[in-house]
Amino acid sequence: MGGRNNTAVHEFILIGFSNFPDLQIVLFVSFFLLYWTSLVANTLLITVIRVDRTLHTPMYFFLSVLSCSEVCYSFIIVPKMLANLITQTRTISFGGCIAQLFFFSIFAAANCLLLAVMGYDRYAAICQPLHYPVLMNQRFCRQLVGSAYIISIFFNIIEIWLIVKLPFCGPNKIHHFFCEIGPVLKLACKKSSVTEIYIFIFCIVIISGSFLLVLLSYALILNTIFKIPSTKGKQKAFSTCASHITVVVVHFGYASIVYLRPKSTYALDQDIFISVSYTMVTPLLNPLVYSLRNKDVQLALKNALGRRCMPRA
Repeated sequence: MGGRNNTAVHEFILIGFSNFPDLQIVLFVSFFLLYWTSLVANTLLITVIRVDRTLHTPMYFFLSVLSCSEVCYSFIIVPKMLANLITQTRTISFGGCIAQLFFFSIFAAANCLLLAVMGYDRYAAICQPLHYPVLMNQRFCRQLVGSAYIISIFFNIIEIWLIVKLPFCGPNKIHHFFCEIGPVLKLACKKSSVTEIYIFIFCIVIISGSFLLVLLSYALILNTIFKIPSTKGKQKAFSTCASHITVVVVHFGYASIVYLRPKSTYALDQDIFISVSYTMVTPLLNPLVYSLRNKDVQLALKNALGRRCMPRA
């Protein structure tokens, strides 16, 4: 973090929801309940997938990794946000802000790539069913997950290196509830076209690139499904993709609104509440959607809860 030699700012103030002083307690209770519901739901889903042998398949392996990533990514932001809602001290150190931005960006980018990987898994299962066990073996699945995180970490190291090189000499008020990249860059005393171009390309590659890979997977899947002669077969194929499609639409929809829209359309309060949806609602989506729509997960949950509730002999 050699860039700190060029800055007079040693801490930032997270303005967050201070524009709504009468709603602080209401927001705290609402976000606290939402966060803990998300945490419990994702933890339960991860545990069920790990315990139930019928869910030891590539699809559920990727789902458990995605849920774990969502838990980590919420943990980086939400506890600090909750603390700021009930205290008057809303400061975060320069290093803490950079660390929060770095780790949040890693998990956010990795989630996009993981959704693309899950799309490929659905393609392999539906379009290459006979070769699926060979294509999606345990080692290859782990390599795909590892690659998603390696790519994310690599891009984010460069991003953070470019950011810490910028001088921050004041003001130090971040108009957000966490160190999100846009509000942080606005506080730099000197604008860097290289940094802005890199971040724009990074967002395009990760968000748009991942989404295009998902679209390609589903274009091939649809082509295969339409060739299935029986209506029941088509419905079964569609049902295996429905949960993933729902998560993809919501996840990439929010990501596009936050990171790919023109700067001229930014509105401070609107951005904050969109980010709340992106950082708190989306992590709850995976266990909710997969629990409501997936019979295998529902059965595994019933079995797990049934064993738990059974009296010991």
